[in-house]
Parts: sequence; C-alpha cells; structure tokens
Amino acid sequence: MKSLFRPFLLLVAALPLVLAACGDKEPEQRAAFTQYLQTRIVDKPGVRVPALTDEEKKSFGDYAAHYAVITDFNSGMDASVKPLSSIMQKGAVRSLSDIVARRDDLKGVQTSLNDMGEALKEQKSKADAARAQLKQPDDLKAVYDKAYDKTVSLPADTFRDVLPQLNATFDSSLKIADYVQAHKAQIEISGPVVKVKDPAVQAELNQLLQDLNAQAKNLQQAQTRMQAVMLGR
Repeated sequence: MKSLFRPFLLLVAALPLVLAACGDKEPEQRAAFTQYLQTRIVDKPGVRVPALTDEEKKSFGDYAAHYAVITDFNSGMDASVKPLSSIMQKGAVRSLSDIVARRDDLKGVQTSLNDMGEALKEQKSKADAARAQLKQPDDLKAVYDKAYDKTVSLPADTFRDVLPQLNATFDSSLKIADYVQAHKAQIEISGPVVKVKDPAVQAELNQLLQDLNAQAKNLQQAQTRMQAVMLGR
C-alpha cells in the first residue's frame, strides 16, 4: 500500500509548485507597469497622470494599486487647486482705490490660499505614507520614484514654495488698505487720483506702494513657476 500511494502523494505535493510557476505573471506585470510609467509619465512634458483603462489595470495586476497612490493624490490636488485661477483674479488690483475698496476680498483670497496649502500638505502626507508601504523590486522602484517625484512631490513642493510669495503680495496690499484707513483724514482718493495732505504720510504711503510693486514682480514669477510645473494638465 505504501508503495502505491507514495507516487500519488509526491504528485499532489508537486502540483501546487507547477501551478504557481505557470500562474506567476509578476515579471510581465512589472515590465508592463514600468514601461507605462516611463513612457506615459516620465518621458512626457508637464504633470500628466493618465487614467488607466481596464485592460491596462489587468496587465499591471497588483501594481495597479501602486499607480492609484499617484492618481489619488492628483485627483485631490486637482480639486484643491482648481479654484486657484479664479482666486488670483479675485485678488487682482489695479489702483489704490481697488486696494482700499476690496480689502475684505484680499483677506478672503489670502485665507483661501492658506487653506489650499494645508489641504495639499495633507494630501501629500497621505500619498507619502501610502508610498512607504509599497513593496517594489529595484528596477520598478527606480522608475516609480521618478514618476512619483514628477507627479506628486514636484507640484506639491512648488506650491508650498510659492505660497509665501503669494501671501507676501497680499500682505503688502492689506498693509496699504489698513494704512489708508488709519490716515483717511490726510488721504483723499478719487478714482485714479490720490491726494495726500501730510508730506510724512505721503512718504510712508509711497514706500508701501513701492513694496507692493516689488512683491507684484515676485507674484508674477511665482505664477510663471506654477504654470511651468502644471503645463499640460
């Protein structure tokens, strides 16, 4: 009996090994995912994060979840920064009377920018934590890191860096609005015409306006930098 069953038991024991070897698609899935990251993200200009087709998800296997770390962040970022253009338009001023009349708008814009920055910071932290849990072979990790840096780290870090420049511009505008309010007895504004009765007040107001002009240049540079990073979105 022992001699009859021994070959059968050996066959059963060996069967899972044969099935596992035939069903292991990880190398193919890894190669497909690596190529996708390289050709569709790393090699493309701008911050592009295409949505996967059902066929692509199937070809990537479990690695589709790795891609979801990137897409989830970008979906959250898109929702957070979508109002940026309208916010900046709302904060645009063209004259001293604009600054004074729209002080509350400027304060609201500054609050919106800070809220946007906090939301993006939280999304970046969430993405970083998810990325830290990923198990990737070295060849995939090298390409994934490049794609992650380009589509997650770069836009998040750029916004974080330019936010102080944006805030500084609105700080200067708010200082002017507050100064005019505090010295309204000496300052008369009629459309584009500004008359100041006290020379000392005029000198201080001129300095504040010069500071604002300097900050406006920084603001333009910050916007240009953001647009360069977000090109192609």
